[in-house]
Amino acid sequence: MTGLDLNSPLGLDRKPQPSATPSSRRGRAAVGAALGLAAVAAAAGAFFYLHTANNGVPGAEPYAVARIERPVARSAAPAPPEAKEKSAPDVTGSIANRALGGDIEAGAGVRVTREGGGQAPGALIIQVPQRLAVQLMPAPDRRLIDKGRFGALPKIGADGSRPMDVYARPVMTRTDARAGAPRIAILVGGMGLNTGVTRTAVAQLPAAVTLGFAPYGLDLEGQVEQARDSGHEVILQSPMESFVAGEEPGAYTLKAADDRVQTISNLHWQMSRFPGYVGIANFLGAKFTASETSLTPVLREIATRGLFYFDDGSSPRSLARSLAPNAGAPLVVADIVLDAGGRPDEIDAALARLEGLARAKGMAVGVASGLPATVDRIARFSRALENRGITLVPVSALAARPDAVSAKTQR
Repeated sequence: MTGLDLNSPLGLDRKPQPSATPSSRRGRAAVGAALGLAAVAAAAGAFFYLHTANNGVPGAEPYAVARIERPVARSAAPAPPEAKEKSAPDVTGSIANRALGGDIEAGAGVRVTREGGGQAPGALIIQVPQRLAVQLMPAPDRRLIDKGRFGALPKIGADGSRPMDVYARPVMTRTDARAGAPRIAILVGGMGLNTGVTRTAVAQLPAAVTLGFAPYGLDLEGQVEQARDSGHEVILQSPMESFVAGEEPGAYTLKAADDRVQTISNLHWQMSRFPGYVGIANFLGAKFTASETSLTPVLREIATRGLFYFDDGSSPRSLARSLAPNAGAPLVVADIVLDAGGRPDEIDAALARLEGLARAKGMAVGVASGLPATVDRIARFSRALENRGITLVPVSALAARPDAVSAKTQR
């Protein structure tokens, strides 16, 4: 082959062959006869095989006709214009990876020609995610931002929207749950102080468990965002003065000896650390919560900003129950401190008491720290609650109205 052969169409540059001699013609005839006999034998063998495989029924051989064609190139559809505003979050979870049957065939690089000219099915082929996660409303919401000395503060929106409602996790119940089933809420606090502990709590605890974040720690906003993205509503834990000397939690602690201006200024610093919380809880604070002149302006400030107050129930001298109604503050009071003992068996016993209280009263609230052993026991306990006829709800779902708190206090 010469270099020019590459430019010649195949089969069009063949040179004429010399005439065959009689002897060569006889040789070709013999070869042709042999090939003919071989073809007959092969056809007979194929008939015998197919006839036997189909139980001797003539014409029963299955057949299929397929034609493979290259798909016709189609121009890509223009991309839709970007939305100017973010759409509301999908509270039922996102359903991704959807395609039409024709799209899947085209993506494979072949086109299937069906008998009678049928087309690919037009039904959507959907891959459903394993879990439809509940997404909380993004934080901060522009309607609920107030400018403060130390940064953004929560407020009630012009339309009456309250942070305790907008940022709350919705209550999710099983379809087979009976009406009026007992409810349990759990707050696990101490988040944000240790990144590893916080990450473990966010991952292991059911999303209906509310998480409490102190106003200290690195990357607080990022950790809170991670918790809320996982479905946990969050509470700000406000450091307050205790009776134990030298037990001050940190800077900007609320102290009983401070005047109202200093107290509210310190509270605003705490409230500006991160957005998206539904309420404020005491962090220590036995001495501060026992002072009417100290606690009352704090409860009023919390109510004015559309939040509720959570009393962890650790101090029997707390005046939160009696002061909240007059301050107009929605209130949640913990019934049991779940990890007061610390040992796993003591935590299990406290959780059992919490369940018994919920069955007796219709609802119960527990509070605990985010230590690994506590998180593990609460996670085990919470997973099986619904199978025992009890609904796990976020703390915000049990925030009592001030009039309800007043009626309960007068009993």
